[in-house]
Amino acid sequence: MPPWTLTDAPDLTGRVAVVTGANTGLGFETALGLARQGAHVVLACRNLDKGHRALACIQAELPRGTASLRRLDLADLNSVRTFSAGVLEEHPAIDLALFNAGVMGTPLAHTRQGFELQFGTNHLGHFALGALLLPAMRDRPGARIVAVSSVVHRWGRLDFDDLNWQRRRYGRVAAYAASKLANLLFVQELQRRLGAAGAALTAWAAHPGWTATELLREATAADVATRLLAMSPAQGALTSLRAALDPDLPAGALVGPAGPWQLRGPPESVPVAPRAQDATAAARLWAASEDLNGLAYPLPAAAIAA
Repeated sequence: MPPWTLTDAPDLTGRVAVVTGANTGLGFETALGLARQGAHVVLACRNLDKGHRALACIQAELPRGTASLRRLDLADLNSVRTFSAGVLEEHPAIDLALFNAGVMGTPLAHTRQGFELQFGTNHLGHFALGALLLPAMRDRPGARIVAVSSVVHRWGRLDFDDLNWQRRRYGRVAAYAASKLANLLFVQELQRRLGAAGAALTAWAAHPGWTATELLREATAADVATRLLAMSPAQGALTSLRAALDPDLPAGALVGPAGPWQLRGPPESVPVAPRAQDATAAARLWAASEDLNGLAYPLPAAAIAA
């Protein structure tokens, strides 16, 4: 069977998609792919200058396509709320939300609300965004939330007594891996709750393997030198696009490169590390995330207890 490509994707005319971090790299290629299929794509970007350039590129290639730009800083929950309110006012029904934005390997820093930056941006910001967009997505046939994780989730560990690295010695790689593990636990618990609630919306995960993106701006010189061996952002984005668009994969699946060690190759459903399948950890992370963000997902109580 030939590898999945965008030519296998359905027509998205009349559909609305939100892509975080859509100004560059994987996010831009994901947004462009969705727009090519006919979707109206909301580019959710922290840097509006880069966002305007990305928007212009999409509109230049697809003069009949539609896209728009809104500012979103996932490291500030006030920005998440402002963004969500604006999007919902303009688009009361949303079909796809791709949680692509992230930071990687940063020195110890904190979000505006005081959370460790990588955990706060990569997980908590997206967790809050999902809760706020949920009413516009829950009952939409075929609607999907896709969280973009990383192959390094295999080495991630969550210390529930110190999620913000206040007691432990900070490790930038360890913190990134923990945030990517959190992405997968979030998808697992979200899909469980959506299924119990009978929602039309489903939750998915993707990871781009070894793709040359701007996340490497925080990497070492040796890592940057390996860009020549990595997949292009257009190739890496196919994992997110398949997770968002392929009707034949089971809900909750992780889509990643099918090659050795899931580093390169065509997008396929790939195995998840055992610790990312820990239902107890997923439920515990969910409760902690609701508490830290100060919000809850608007789902029936029966879906929570199921």
